[in-house]
Amino acid sequence: MSLSRTAFALVLGLLALPGAGHAAEIEVKMLNLGAKGPMVFEPDFVRAAPGDTVVFVPTDAGHNAESVPGMLPEGVPPFKSGFNKEYRLTVEKPGVYGIKCTPHYGMGMVALVAVGEPVNLEAAKAVKHPGRAGQVFQQLLAEAASGS
Repeated sequence: MSLSRTAFALVLGLLALPGAGHAAEIEVKMLNLGAKGPMVFEPDFVRAAPGDTVVFVPTDAGHNAESVPGMLPEGVPPFKSGFNKEYRLTVEKPGVYGIKCTPHYGMGMVALVAVGEPVNLEAAKAVKHPGRAGQVFQQLLAEAASGS
C-alpha cells in the first residue's frame, strides 16, 4: 500500500471511532409532566462540548425554547423557537446558556446548557427570574459551577 493510501486509510479509521470528528446531539424534551414535576425540560441541565447540538423536542404541546436575556455567552445571539416546534441549538462558545419556555417560565420551566468553562456564570447568577424559575436556575447554576 502506498504512503498516501495508508495515510488516507488511517484518517478514515480515526473518523470512524466513536466521538472522533463528530459532535454530539443531545435531546431535551419539553413536557407537561416529568420526573421533577409539571412543566419541565427533561433533562433541565445539559453539559455539552463546543460544536454539540441540543435539540429541544416539543413532546407535549404548548411549549417553546427561548434564551433568557443575560444568560448567554458573549456574542451568542438571542433565540426563540416557535410553539410546538423542534428547535436545534448548536453551541459553539464556552459558557452557560439559560433557556425558558415562554408561557411556563414563572412555573420554573427552565433549562441550562453548560459548555466548557462557565465563563459567564457570575452574570447568569445576577439575572432575576419570576416565580419558581429563580429556584430552579439557582440549582442548575450550582450544578454548572461544580463542574460535575
